[in-house]
Amino acid sequence: MSIQIYNTLSRKKEALTPIDPGKVKMYVCGMTVYDYCHLGHARVLVAFDVISRYLRAKGYELNYVRNITDIDDKILRRAEENGEQYTALTERFIAAMHEDAERLGIAEPNAEPRATAHISDILAMITQLIERDYAYAAANGDVYYRVSRFADYGKLSGKNPEELLSGARIAVDEAKEDPRDFALWKAAKAGEVSWPSPWGEGRPGWHIECSAMSTCCLGDNFDIHGGGPDLVFPHHENEIAQSEAATGKPYANTWMHAGAVRVDNEKMSKSLGNFFTIREILDKYHPEVVRYFLISSHYRSAINYSEENLQIARQNLERFYHALKGLPLAALTPYGDLPADNAYVQRFDAAMSDDFAAPEALAVLFDLVREMNTSRAAGDMEKLTEQAGLLRSLAAVLGVLGCEAEAFLQAGSAGELSAEAIEALIAERVQAKKDRNFARADEIRESLLEQGVVLEDSRQGTTWRRS
Repeated sequence: MSIQIYNTLSRKKEALTPIDPGKVKMYVCGMTVYDYCHLGHARVLVAFDVISRYLRAKGYELNYVRNITDIDDKILRRAEENGEQYTALTERFIAAMHEDAERLGIAEPNAEPRATAHISDILAMITQLIERDYAYAAANGDVYYRVSRFADYGKLSGKNPEELLSGARIAVDEAKEDPRDFALWKAAKAGEVSWPSPWGEGRPGWHIECSAMSTCCLGDNFDIHGGGPDLVFPHHENEIAQSEAATGKPYANTWMHAGAVRVDNEKMSKSLGNFFTIREILDKYHPEVVRYFLISSHYRSAINYSEENLQIARQNLERFYHALKGLPLAALTPYGDLPADNAYVQRFDAAMSDDFAAPEALAVLFDLVREMNTSRAAGDMEKLTEQAGLLRSLAAVLGVLGCEAEAFLQAGSAGELSAEAIEALIAERVQAKKDRNFARADEIRESLLEQGVVLEDSRQGTTWRRS
């Protein structure tokens, strides 16, 4: 079954046809590291993590490159505000980004190039563009891309280059020929971080960084380019213009964009006070809950962050983990080794092959859980164990159900009653029952329930989970 991918460039689904059969080269725009990663970043990280997991599961040799922008206006402003070297700022937030990604179960990309390590490649590409008359050095030391020279400008975003002139302005300190032109190289101001160039001391513009890094790591033409919804224009549009003008070749064959994140049905922004970092959310919710929430909507659709939706994600995961409760955490079966004639495998594969439709894939797993519950009720532990192995193996492609069932069901967050305190109260309740102090035993049960802890008594003893 071929993988169909919605291509932002063609505005339709297309069969994945790698340039090199069996190999996929994918570049995704990463973080500009001047602050902690926020929920929108998490959406992109998780979306392309699922995509990369599925491509590898299907047997493709994937070369996944996700860059780091470590020189930029925002970085320099923040470093100046903090009174620190920009390198100290970027190193701190790169480390924080890696921590957040690890907690969310994001697999590392094959390469993570940094803009500052590719200055020579950036200078070479700018030189090519000037030589081909697609760029010009201005009197103020900046170098600009000549938008009017690129006939296909606007093909990704659908924007008409002539319409972009309407309302466009040239700032007083700019020396552009055309207000649509954008900076490839920015002349350094006094005391500012800079690198030597044929046009004077300066630093690269944001757009040229990704063009240079992607072609350096993956070649002039590669299979997939991805990123967040706000990058279609101007960032990705400008990347196409730069790269294709410099190399004379098509840039990326398929363009993929994750959907926007809204908070309580409003656009997420600091000014509205509804701006959340990944670590703030992970302080309140288990990482798998956050990951499940992010994949519960199709990667291209907008997703609404709310306390209610996070609680729903938790409840849905609890249904899975209840089905797995009491079963060993068996080794996963590689996706390619799962039985091809199994109906669940076939339906899961059909969902994921259709533009990585994770919500439909999750629906298949819920159907498998219903069958597992039937097997448990019938006492067929052999079949139940087999089904559990299949469930975990399929879920691994989505990056969920990697915990011990009991550990997940008992996991809490900051401020909640600790596991040690709960166990102590359970022991006290056991002793109260032995002493026939049933009033105290009931009091403990009710007190725990009020604090979100459910006790489950059986012949084997008392277990607990958080509600």
